Amino acid sequence: MGAFFVERRNMARRGIFITFEGIEGAGKTTQSQSLAAALGQDAVLTREPGGTDISERIRDIFLTSEGITPMTELLLIAAARTQHVDERIRPVLHANRTVICDRFIDASVAYQGYRGGIDLALIHQLNHIATGGLTPDITFILDLSPEIGLSRQQQGGAHRDRLDRESLESHRKVREGYLSVAKANPHRVKLIDATQSPDVVHAAVLAEYKDYAW
Repeated sequence: MGAFFVERRNMARRGIFITFEGIEGAGKTTQSQSLAAALGQDAVLTREPGGTDISERIRDIFLTSEGITPMTELLLIAAARTQHVDERIRPVLHANRTVICDRFIDASVAYQGYRGGIDLALIHQLNHIATGGLTPDITFILDLSPEIGLSRQQQGGAHRDRLDRESLESHRKVREGYLSVAKANPHRVKLIDATQSPDVVHAAVLAEYKDYAW
């Protein structure tokens, strides 16, 4: 299937930038990996915070430091994002390849904004600085209730980091943030029902991608 999309990519001025967002347990990693596999060698899969050596080290601090404040979170993420965009994302896009990123700027709105209480205007300004104005071409927000997401994590025996262990109310605020992002950006954001099976969700993602790319 990958070769099917390569011809279309070569017609673009730069590669397509795709992001996946959603609460814990929504299936972002699974779906981003599935789309990358469908697109083949044309696609580069990455994540936030992370994606480069420096950004991954910031990720470790971010996910393991107890007592970290929302503002510290925001600034750490901004630093990791700047390195990630400059070192990895932009070069791949300029090589006319597709970037698929597990989380990006919308995560800051949902987590540090709606969950952390930081002014959204400040978050948008800092995101713009950190990315040099880079915005995803298409964003998939995988939506489901926090109760289902956390239950999936527990049943799957996945490692639970600092964010996973936060209160149910905290996860509800994150979901609220993502829904607000979807409402404010209907041209970019595709809201996907993540309560469905992984195969059904992947089919929905792939259909939206084809509709955008072609």
